[in-house]
Amino acid sequence: MKNKIISKVQLSDSIFKIEVEAPLIARSRKPGNFVMVRVGENGERIPLTIADANRDKGTITMVVQKMGVSSAKLCELNSGDCITDLVGPLGKPTKIEKVGTVLACCGGVGVAPMLPIIEAHQKVGNRVITILAARTKELVILEEEVRKFSDEVVIMTDDGSYGNKGLVTAGMEQVIARESIHECVTIGPAIMMKFCAETTRKYDIHTVASLNSIMVDGTGMCGACRVSVAGKTRFTCIDGPEFDAHQVDFDEILTRLKGYQDKEKLGNKLQEVK
Repeated sequence: MKNKIISKVQLSDSIFKIEVEAPLIARSRKPGNFVMVRVGENGERIPLTIADANRDKGTITMVVQKMGVSSAKLCELNSGDCITDLVGPLGKPTKIEKVGTVLACCGGVGVAPMLPIIEAHQKVGNRVITILAARTKELVILEEEVRKFSDEVVIMTDDGSYGNKGLVTAGMEQVIARESIHECVTIGPAIMMKFCAETTRKYDIHTVASLNSIMVDGTGMCGACRVSVAGKTRFTCIDGPEFDAHQVDFDEILTRLKGYQDKEKLGNKLQEVK
């Protein structure tokens, strides 16, 4: 059976870790790559980053947050079920070099695509400091896996229910104040990545952001994932998903994301009726 789900683990109320049979993708994926997923013949395509891959088992692992109709459909599948379409690996892989100390800033489910990146940085000899940021303790996920590939882990929660109280930028300032950071990687909500970039800009720290813009086909033909980088139009799916965070127009991204909110709410209501 193609694209069969091997295991499904619930990490929080709305976040699931799903391991899927995909031997060709497992063999060729690199940090930073993503896949396009479709559930049901009439389902829409959604991009999901690859959190892990097991070449021996021929599986890849995705972490999915139930938000819209399509992600909800995926989260409702169970072990033994099959995903209709799974295409990848797509996107350009992360550029991994020995630079010194890397500060990895994760927000929410952004920790999932960060895992292979910090693993790769650690393997080339970089010191890795990872900041896990979430609204509450319940939303801090994959902490054990993060610690495996990090020299140090800083946890920040908005309400102070776990780790340190404050936003991810507060944790960044604390780390930057005590040691030299040679590169920063940020993955999470667009608003979080914007302020991570503004923080590192003050200290002239090279920063990479993984953009989760809306994608449709994942191959650069539709243009739905266009973003402005250094004043030029780029497509997240083929030119990214990672870009120099200091050159990204995050305000444009935030405006475009708001344009789909009404449609997402309508889709969720229609799904509830069904």
